[in-house]
Amino acid sequence: MKIEDTNRRPALRRLSIALCAALPLLTACSDSTDSVVAPVEPPVEPAAVPFQELLDQGIARYLGEYTPMLSEQDGDVVNHSFGAGDGPLCLTGGEYTMATRDTGSEDLVIFLQGGGACWSDLCLATEQAAPGIPPLGVLDPAREGNPVAGWNTVYLPYCDGSLHAGDQDVDTDDDGVADRFHRGLHNLSASLDVAVNTFPAPRRILLTGSSAGGFGTTYALPLVRQLYPDVPIELINDSGLGLGRIDEPEFIQQLLTEWNATAFFPESCETCIGDDGHITDYHKYQLSEDENFRLGMMSYTRDTVIAVTFVQVGGEVFEEALLGELDDLEAAYPERVKSFVATGTDHTFLLGDLQKTAGGVSVADWISSMLLGEGWETNRD
Repeated sequence: MKIEDTNRRPALRRLSIALCAALPLLTACSDSTDSVVAPVEPPVEPAAVPFQELLDQGIARYLGEYTPMLSEQDGDVVNHSFGAGDGPLCLTGGEYTMATRDTGSEDLVIFLQGGGACWSDLCLATEQAAPGIPPLGVLDPAREGNPVAGWNTVYLPYCDGSLHAGDQDVDTDDDGVADRFHRGLHNLSASLDVAVNTFPAPRRILLTGSSAGGFGTTYALPLVRQLYPDVPIELINDSGLGLGRIDEPEFIQQLLTEWNATAFFPESCETCIGDDGHITDYHKYQLSEDENFRLGMMSYTRDTVIAVTFVQVGGEVFEEALLGELDDLEAAYPERVKSFVATGTDHTFLLGDLQKTAGGVSVADWISSMLLGEGWETNRD
């Protein structure tokens, strides 16, 4: 049997008290001869994952699924082709291809091309994906004044009619064989996989697109964030702002249903497709989910392509809705949302004349101000 030396207890007690007095910030002490125990730190809550609800709804289901069948160098561009089958595909079954340009930059442009839309009531869309990167506007590295001339580029053609978001094959003539392929989500996911494999660690990203590609940036953002979790994203939506038919939310809901793209809208957000027919609250949802991106919105006041051909509300009604929805969005996030609105009926800016102005500021200078973080403001005629 072990016999304890009780004569040592007072000395140990005095030593313990002395240690507590000397190290109050480093240890937790008790009025006993027990061992000194470090304080228990509270558990650290894991950081919230942006767009987790959308990920749970399956929007990332094709990330990591596809690799190009062929990647070929053509000058300073690499064309990546995906063949035909159950994966990436164009509207009438043609091969999907996209392209990259590596300039050695730390910065990355991801550009989504436009080209109409296709659903049961109207089908007016580009049906093929051309190789290469068109030397137009912000995609032209030789263009004087192009603010992203030296950036690495990922270029996504558009050829499936579903605003880069669809996942639905359609049998239009009821013969039992699909003949319309809304594979936008396949094409988008495959292209973003090429992006992250080619440019794994950019310093910052400009995610942008025109017309259908402008709409597409809205759907691409959660996927780009999934692949680049910590990279600042500047998003410029050129003429695809999410305006629908006035007071007809059923119009946007019909498109999403026909394209099987409803997963991009969180079930918890009852106002993301507003009763007024627009998706302004969806932009607010994205801004609330991801604090590491800013949003630039570009449009002509009476854009005929959107107002007349696709939304079919007319120029005057479109202008009133456009300005009202932009005011609402900018009031909600005044430091992170700005707009560039020019008077007229034209359509898109980024692949055209970068010296076109709104409110006395050119397209090129407005983009530069955004990217530099200096003097970026709303400019409207």
